[in-house]
Amino acid sequence: MLEVKVAVLGASGWMGKVHTMAYQTFPHFFGGSGGTAQVTVLVSGNRAAAPELAALVPGARIVQNWQEAVADPDVDLIDICLPDNMHYEVAKAALLAGKHVFCEKPLADTAEQARELADIAREKKCITRVGHAFPRYPVHDRAKEIIEAGEIGEIKLFKGCQHVDMFGDPLAPYMWRADGQLARTGIVGDTGSHVFSFMEFLVGRVSKLIADNYIVTPKRPVVNGAAFGEDITLTGNEDWADITNPDGSNVMCCFANGARGLVDFSRVATGRKFMQTYEIYGTKGSLSYTYDEVNRLQFYSNADESGRRGYRAIDIGPEDATYGAFLPLPNFALGYNESKIIEAAEVIRSIVSGQPKWPTFETGHHICQIVDACMESSRLGRWVDIE
Repeated sequence: MLEVKVAVLGASGWMGKVHTMAYQTFPHFFGGSGGTAQVTVLVSGNRAAAPELAALVPGARIVQNWQEAVADPDVDLIDICLPDNMHYEVAKAALLAGKHVFCEKPLADTAEQARELADIAREKKCITRVGHAFPRYPVHDRAKEIIEAGEIGEIKLFKGCQHVDMFGDPLAPYMWRADGQLARTGIVGDTGSHVFSFMEFLVGRVSKLIADNYIVTPKRPVVNGAAFGEDITLTGNEDWADITNPDGSNVMCCFANGARGLVDFSRVATGRKFMQTYEIYGTKGSLSYTYDEVNRLQFYSNADESGRRGYRAIDIGPEDATYGAFLPLPNFALGYNESKIIEAAEVIRSIVSGQPKWPTFETGHHICQIVDACMESSRLGRWVDIE
């Protein structure tokens, strides 16, 4: 199979549009020798979006229910860009139907659900992928190379954060992401899982943690039709809805390899449009990264001469095959959409070759374990072990 037929679920939303674009675009950068994708089905509950979707993907069937896409014998890959509470049900149905599955994060509402999905995928021999795109920027492959080569020694401390201000304004309108029925874990599964994906990719498994989850603004105005990122003017006549999942969290953790971790994330960091950083400290050196310099890694080594020691920038360039697919000069910006193009290319190559690539549903299970532990720890006010 060189052409993979794809159904994108939630096609009229932000993430659905990004995924659809990625399947259409990745051969322009990575070529088609590893396989190509044809988006044959687009699923959207928004009837008004159908004409636009049809124009963007000529020839694709536009349907309103995901069951139709899962039942389609011509579809090879189910791509899930639906609200969090639907991920488990849809992914399970797709796997049982023998489909490969690419699911946006978080993989499921609970680690138990994620474990079941990973087991079904193994039994059915399906390729799986979770949408943890940020660690797939080329700079993090370089960080992993440095760590695995022992250049910073034994890792002792990971510090990571991710903050946005989507709810920084107390009058910012309510949305499904703040509904504990639609997104059980709130910012822990939404943004925290991004930091957890770096931890899993670069440091290893978390063995225990203690978390303090919090809600900053307990009620928000309901504005029908409000979309993520829009400026909204309130009339004063709005209904108000309770916020029923966390706005932020502070986490301390221990890794199975003996390292320690300090993590914080939120959706209420006023002025922080998108802040993402990590620092990794080892016995021989350290690494530092910020998303504001998305192709630059800061590296410190004790092996440098005394008096010459200090952080030095490693700029990722075309010598890295993934970076070079996009740009011929080092340290030009790669954006979020490029990370999704990388994901799409890797998913299709995995299906064609039969070789899974990080992050699979096994990875998603571990990250869901961390999310579950954060929720339990905050509720109980104590450390929680992770099996």
